[in-house]
Amino acid sequence: MATLLYQGHGSLRMTTDSGKVLYIDPFAGEGYDAPADLILVTHQHHDHNCIDLPAKNPGCVIWQNFDALKNGAYQTLTLDFAVVEAVEAYNHHHKKSECVGYLVTADGVSVYFAGDTGETSEMSRMAERKLDYAVLPMDETYTMDVPEAIHCARQIAAKHNIPVHMSPGKLFDPDRAKQFTAPGALIVKPGESIRL
Repeated sequence: MATLLYQGHGSLRMTTDSGKVLYIDPFAGEGYDAPADLILVTHQHHDHNCIDLPAKNPGCVIWQNFDALKNGAYQTLTLDFAVVEAVEAYNHHHKKSECVGYLVTADGVSVYFAGDTGETSEMSRMAERKLDYAVLPMDETYTMDVPEAIHCARQIAAKHNIPVHMSPGKLFDPDRAKQFTAPGALIVKPGESIRL
């Protein structure tokens, strides 16, 4: 069974049942010692793209926003341990042409890593996918505020909704986390790992 480690801010590490390691938006917290097989970057802001931070296995794939979105077309990356689909991500601070979110499927579990975004036109269609997890930002300054994050969680209709990217400059904001009352809300603190 896959596991998900929340490192803090918008950084996460997913490990498959076979031991393959995926990093999403490396920047914050601890836990970069496990060698990466895949590194995903949603956009090029400094707090999301520290690709030199994780240790890497030989053949590690680094897939960034400019790989995932080419000529306006969202790409799919298929590896032997995971399928990664790029999806829309944008808001007042993030251009649609420069940012993506990722739908990652591994070990039969689907996880939506939204990246830095507001509500997108794709979110209302995600309910059809019956996703297991949605990882949503809600710092209000650069991403959604808490009410918008809850609204998006309801649209996406994943079984579990994990808030991240809660306060600029902080790994985690417990007060804001308490306000995230979306269906299936799952509060994960930095350094905590959950079984997917």
